[in-house]
Amino acid sequence: MSVAASPRELAPGLVIQGFEPPLRLSDFKLIAFDMDSTLINIECVDEIADAAGRKAEVAAITAAAMRGEITDYKDSLRRRVALLQGVPASALEEVYTQRLQLNPGAEALVRACRAAGLKTLLVSGGFTFFADRVAARLQLDEARSNLLEIVDGQLTGRMVDQPWGDICDGEEKRRTLLATCARLGIAPAQAIAMGDGANDLPMMGVAGLSVAHHAKPAVRAQAMVAIDDGGLDRLLDVFRDR
Repeated sequence: MSVAASPRELAPGLVIQGFEPPLRLSDFKLIAFDMDSTLINIECVDEIADAAGRKAEVAAITAAAMRGEITDYKDSLRRRVALLQGVPASALEEVYTQRLQLNPGAEALVRACRAAGLKTLLVSGGFTFFADRVAARLQLDEARSNLLEIVDGQLTGRMVDQPWGDICDGEEKRRTLLATCARLGIAPAQAIAMGDGANDLPMMGVAGLSVAHHAKPAVRAQAMVAIDDGGLDRLLDVFRDR
């Protein structure tokens, strides 16, 4: 395919670089999504922290990590989760039912991808309590995220190791995308990766099409598609078979 030499606005609020549309959605076989601030409207860890009166402190760490100013994502997440110690587990349910919403266009994009034959993957630096529910709600094929430790109905301020490792950071997102491609017998070039924060860059860097959704500047600058205005389904505007 022909390559666009520099970023250009395909339509208002939709910027592309590194390729010339239209592409064919059916040429791709997998789409991987970040969750917090990509598929959904919130950063779950920040909202849980609100129950402990520590939202500002936690949100500041989250924002710095997403901008790439904190390079050790695992350490930043451990620091944030430690501040959740003692929060009742019921706060997770309250965040899910009262604050979490799917971002505009999420359902339409997933529907179109499924119709075109793509497998769907959620890879999140957030938590299984939310990721598993969001994946079920959107009928995604797989989800990977972090497991909060709960003892006697309260968060301990720690996370639980899982069979694949300890924390789903940027490198784990990349590894999961590549492993999923290998299992499906497809090339990484046949994958789409969509995110908004610095910890999404590793998986975006190995995918055939990288998409930034209302993203931090460093992520937006490197993405092949940047959705700056409107919903996730604006990605469909770069495909001819949508």
